Amino acid sequence: MSLTIKKAKRINDLPPYLFAEIDRRKREALGRGVDLIDLGIGDPDIPTPATVVEKLLEGASRPVNHRYPSSSGMPEFRQAVTDWYKTRFGVSLDPGKEVCSLIGSKEGIGNMAVAFVDPGDVVLVSSPCYPVYHIGTAFNGGTNYFLPLKKENKFLPDLDAIPAEVAKRAKLLWINYPNNPTAAVADKDFYQRVVAFANKYNVIVCHDAAYTEMGYDGYRPMSFLEVDGAREVGIEFHSLSKTFNMTGWRIGMAVGNPEIVGGLAQAKSNLDSGIFQAVQEAGIEALRLGDQIVEPSRKIYQERRDILVDGLRAVGLECEKPKATFYVWVSCPKGLSSADFATKLLDEAGVVTTPGNGFGDAGEGYVRFTVCVDKERLREVAERIRRVKL
Repeated sequence: MSLTIKKAKRINDLPPYLFAEIDRRKREALGRGVDLIDLGIGDPDIPTPATVVEKLLEGASRPVNHRYPSSSGMPEFRQAVTDWYKTRFGVSLDPGKEVCSLIGSKEGIGNMAVAFVDPGDVVLVSSPCYPVYHIGTAFNGGTNYFLPLKKENKFLPDLDAIPAEVAKRAKLLWINYPNNPTAAVADKDFYQRVVAFANKYNVIVCHDAAYTEMGYDGYRPMSFLEVDGAREVGIEFHSLSKTFNMTGWRIGMAVGNPEIVGGLAQAKSNLDSGIFQAVQEAGIEALRLGDQIVEPSRKIYQERRDILVDGLRAVGLECEKPKATFYVWVSCPKGLSSADFATKLLDEAGVVTTPGNGFGDAGEGYVRFTVCVDKERLREVAERIRRVKL
């Protein structure tokens, strides 16, 4: 007699994971022999620098690294994060209390709800967004309240539009700038309004800052923690993934208010055993090198951005030239939904993109392109789209 397998309601209630669905469609197209140009997922194609890889190899050979690491991170790694934040943003942190290592920022983002959200708590989530913000809430019995990011508001949430009765019940506020998927950026004035809102309603601010190092034309995105009062109300998530071309290494950090960081670390200590220490040693090297690694990548992405945006505009598509991230947020042609447009691009041009509504209802009417392929292929994108009847 075979078992009757029943998944938890939280799993059955999930929509198909955005990138898993894209992978399924890609496999089908590849099976048909389509030459795909994949601009669907934000995964750097530039290799991790050799010096960082060498540090991993050295660390992996030392028996001391073969044992359990600390779930909060090696003291040396947390010190390297502290040094990098001081150099990059002018923000001083206590490595013992205000820094926690993460197995990639995605893990930390998901575990914030484990640490702080009780059933019935409200979590404010900017939308469209990285899905993990609201999935973590849902997994832990919370209620998501979505804040639509609109073009007329420069894709910033309208905090004043949140009903007072909702704000009073809110536990967390998720923001992300430079933004995925819209590529929008935020300034000091916006962050000051976020701090004021958090203080008024006793809300923990969670800022996903994974794309701060991808600023173009001389623009350097700021950290939320640079703003007065941010340390008292917030936590910032950062990652070595996009910054140092280390997406597969799974290493990131959370920094900020010691009580919030400590709560996240407490949840993690019960769920994981930390990052392989050799990976942390490689991360220390990446943080030490900083802009020596980032600047060459930044120049490559800026050139690619220009090629893609200019090409898309030349074939009649509407998009802004982003100041940061490696995403381009493109308006759908009149009469086509996000899913229609993405499907048309895949089926008729062999170009993989991500439909905007996959990031939330507020993303309808857009598709997201990335610049994570070489410039020759990006030039080809416009030519392929030119042949599609839009």
